[in-house]
Amino acid sequence: MIRPDLSLPIPDNIGAAHFIGIGGSGMSGLARMFLARGIRVSGSDRADSDALRQLALLGARVHVGHDAANLGDADTVIHTGAIWPENPEYVLAKERGMPVIHRSQALHWLIGGRRLVSVAGAHGKTTSTGMIITALHELGADPSFVNGGVIAQLGTSSGTGVDELFVVEADESDGTFLLYDTSIALITNVDPDHLDHYGTNDAFDDAFARFADAARESVVISADDPGALRVTARLTHPNVITFGESDGADVRVTDITTDGPVSFALTYRGATERARLEIPGAHNAINAAGVVAVLLSLGYELEPALRAVEGFAGTIRRFELHGVTRGVSVFDDYAHHPTEVAAALAAARTVIGEGRIIAVHQPHTYSRTQQMYREFAEVLEEYADHTVVLDVYGAREDPIPGVTGALVRDAFAAPDHVAYVADWQEAADYTATVAREGDYVITLGCGNVYLIIPQLLEALSHTAPAGVTD
Repeated sequence: MIRPDLSLPIPDNIGAAHFIGIGGSGMSGLARMFLARGIRVSGSDRADSDALRQLALLGARVHVGHDAANLGDADTVIHTGAIWPENPEYVLAKERGMPVIHRSQALHWLIGGRRLVSVAGAHGKTTSTGMIITALHELGADPSFVNGGVIAQLGTSSGTGVDELFVVEADESDGTFLLYDTSIALITNVDPDHLDHYGTNDAFDDAFARFADAARESVVISADDPGALRVTARLTHPNVITFGESDGADVRVTDITTDGPVSFALTYRGATERARLEIPGAHNAINAAGVVAVLLSLGYELEPALRAVEGFAGTIRRFELHGVTRGVSVFDDYAHHPTEVAAALAAARTVIGEGRIIAVHQPHTYSRTQQMYREFAEVLEEYADHTVVLDVYGAREDPIPGVTGALVRDAFAAPDHVAYVADWQEAADYTATVAREGDYVITLGCGNVYLIIPQLLEALSHTAPAGVTD
């Protein structure tokens, strides 16, 4: 992978922009915004996708596969951190002496001097960002935005609005969230992650504290999460607003019920309002509280802010239903950290009724799997009835000897509740024999695990359930 060098100058005039890794959710969203500004866009990715095809329809010149010839006559190159230094387009751009900037710097250029709401946190930031954006639209605002996932109601992960507001999902994984001139910072939680970049938990906490203290107007931060509490204790910011279930939270959540779509009460400055979301899960009640706190910071009143949040329909790859075959529902979820997996499966449990949950887990990155395989096994065993573990999606990393999906399987206390199946077709066929009417099959991971879903649905259509030990 290429670590971003944020000291590199961002050109005043981007000119024609070439995106290396244009198919990713964040990169494709940026490319759409560049196109909306009338900027000529080209780009490449290692595999074809809906995102590439949609960008082509919008006028971008896109390529499947990386080749130096793809660079064409571009003026500026924009890249993700997930490419390698040997990428031929990256190498040629460097040889030409072209401006080569990280995607976060391109986003910084797009934002300009607008009033920025930045959402950071180890978990929940894509959903929270989507909630803020849809609520602002419901309240009559028209912000620009870049989210890490497609917002269901809007059908896109980015948009160019006419208002002063700009809302972004700010990436803490490589420290680039420190680049932005944030006005209102929302921190959903500070669950230690990305230690391959930060090295220590203390350095991770310190980055969040610097991000928060740099906010021009206010900091909205969890009152429940232990990591957020550590960060709050470090802050010197004069305007900190807390949210959560804790007694001392400024925006306090109470009376959460999870029978189907989650409902709850929210209290702020002595006023209490009830709300019911369209999406399940107690964690989404907490996300909604953080979003309302942001809207309060922007000047909205409690009741209209809460009504605006209620209509949020979710983001793509967050508990997304892909099909039902012989009574088995197949969902996909982006969860790739033990805390996220627990939240996703707990939310599914509230709506499944008498059925069982069968998790199809794709571990993400070798370093995270090596560090957290025991935690993954623990939450999968607690929240799923049966788990199928695939092999590791390496993303930007080289393999680590001995680190495979078998680590997760072997950490289960009950080996008859888990299977490690590296071959995808065999995994789909095996899952189909386990699943029976009323069950949920849920693919979990932020890699390419969603691509197994057609194989799962096909296998379910012609395989009778064999049953499994409950």
